[in-house]
Amino acid sequence: MKLIISTERLNMRVITIDDAAFYLELINDPSFIIHIRDKGIRTLEAAEQDIIQGPLASQESNGFSLYVVERKEDGAKLGLCGLVKRPTLKNIDIGYAFLPQFTGQGYAKEAAAATVRYAGSQLGLKKLAGITSPDNASSNKLLQSLGFVLEAVVVLEGESCDTNLYAYDF
Repeated sequence: MKLIISTERLNMRVITIDDAAFYLELINDPSFIIHIRDKGIRTLEAAEQDIIQGPLASQESNGFSLYVVERKEDGAKLGLCGLVKRPTLKNIDIGYAFLPQFTGQGYAKEAAAATVRYAGSQLGLKKLAGITSPDNASSNKLLQSLGFVLEAVVVLEGESCDTNLYAYDF
C-alpha cells in the first residue's frame, strides 16, 4: 500500500487491482453515472483493466492519480479523490467520487482539501481545474468552499452537455 496523503480521519493511497470490486461498485453507482459518466464497465476484469489503464498509468507517467480514500478508524473504502490530467483541460483537474453511504459526512471535503494542499506543496502546481455537472449542487458547493472560482460553463471536447469549469490559483 503506497500511502500518499493522510488527514485526521482519512488515508489516501494508490489504487491497486485488488480494489477492483470497490471500484466497480463506485463507478456504477447511479450518482457517479449521472454526475460524472457511465464508463460502461460491468465486470471485475474490466474494472481491473480500467484501473491499470487509468489511475495506475497516470501515477506512473504523471506522478499523481485518483487515490482510494480510506477511513482510518476501520479501513473502509469511502471513495476516490485525487488529480487527473485530462487532454481536454489546460490544467490538472481535481476529481472525487464517494459511495452514497459516505456522503454528507465531510469526507469529500476533507480529502479534496488535502489533495489541493498536496498539489501545491508536494507537486508545485500553480493552478488547478475542477469540473462539475452544473446540476451537481453538492460538488459545486464543495469546490467553492475550497476556494475554486467558476471560470466558465463549457462543453468539453467529445461531450454534448454543459460542464462547470472551476479554477484554483495557488
